[in-house]
Amino acid sequence: MTATPGQRDALTAILLESLGRMPGCLSYVVAHDPADDHAIWVTEVWTDEVAHRASLQVPEVREAIRRGLPLIATFGDAQVTTPVGGVGLVDT
Repeated sequence: MTATPGQRDALTAILLESLGRMPGCLSYVVAHDPADDHAIWVTEVWTDEVAHRASLQVPEVREAIRRGLPLIATFGDAQVTTPVGGVGLVDT
């Protein structure tokens, strides 16, 4: 995603709040793009699509979305994959 000019740090802070209440989330990484001062990459790994959809109903997540949306200039294309292994993933 791309933050509105001057808002990348504020948007990043919102994306990193209240991460403890996301059942089914195996990994959630927020990163800054070193080539673009406005770009943020978010990489998520979930146990399944149902857990991901359910996370969007968690009050803290809904509040983060409400606060973050005005700071987002654009969304890139989402890519859905099926992790098969790697460092940091647990068997589910």
